[in-house]
Amino acid sequence: MKKVKRKIIKIDEELCDGCGNCIPACPEQALQIVETENGKKARLVKELYCDGLGACLGNCPTGALSIIEDEVEPYDDEATIQRIKESAPEMLETHIKHMQEHGHASHAQHKHTATHACPSAKVMQWEKAEQKGEKVGRIDSQLRQWPVQIHLVPAAAPYFKNADIVFVADCVPFSYANLHQDFIKGKAVAVGCPKFDDADAYIEKITNIIRQSQPKSLTVVTMEVPCCSGLVSIVKQAIQQSGSDLPLKTVIVTIKGEIKNE
Repeated sequence: MKKVKRKIIKIDEELCDGCGNCIPACPEQALQIVETENGKKARLVKELYCDGLGACLGNCPTGALSIIEDEVEPYDDEATIQRIKESAPEMLETHIKHMQEHGHASHAQHKHTATHACPSAKVMQWEKAEQKGEKVGRIDSQLRQWPVQIHLVPAAAPYFKNADIVFVADCVPFSYANLHQDFIKGKAVAVGCPKFDDADAYIEKITNIIRQSQPKSLTVVTMEVPCCSGLVSIVKQAIQQSGSDLPLKTVIVTIKGEIKNE
């Protein structure tokens, strides 16, 4: 089979402890736990079963999973459907939803009339209730640095030195109105998107930030949509690779601008 360059899951065997949390998190059933000379490890069943969309990201407690681009077998949805039917038929609807979330149609979709989409892809609109009473004045920015994009910030930037650093998924500021007061004030900031940007480059940059700047703490603020959890996994892997035991706080924001989990 001719190989193509596409996104696919990468498993760091040194970090993988064989816990199996990634198995139920993969709708395509592309992962399995196998016995190796180094103990139980997660492995791809076949490259063609992995759609590279990263549903399993954020479910690995050791940060062993990441998405990379590589020369691999092309994704085969028909073969994947057959595998799901044989190994975990209850996951078929989840697989269809997962494909829809990312703008892809599954070969099994025509057999299901229900249409679902997660907030990352589903078009929604809602009205905000008009606030009565005294009007609130303009809020001052709490940003104390530039640049802010993870790809652009220098690892040894002075604002990272011994600082409390907050990593913010780049959709968060559009949803959470109090981001500056609640999370940016008094902190150094780095912003990125775990879905569209280079996860390996992020891990390398954040690892270097931790090693060179010795921050006091790290906070990750993400949206509730599934793909956003990849930023948490990225930061966890960076902490692991840096050899640090930094405290990590995670915050999840809903698409309507509320704190879902902290």
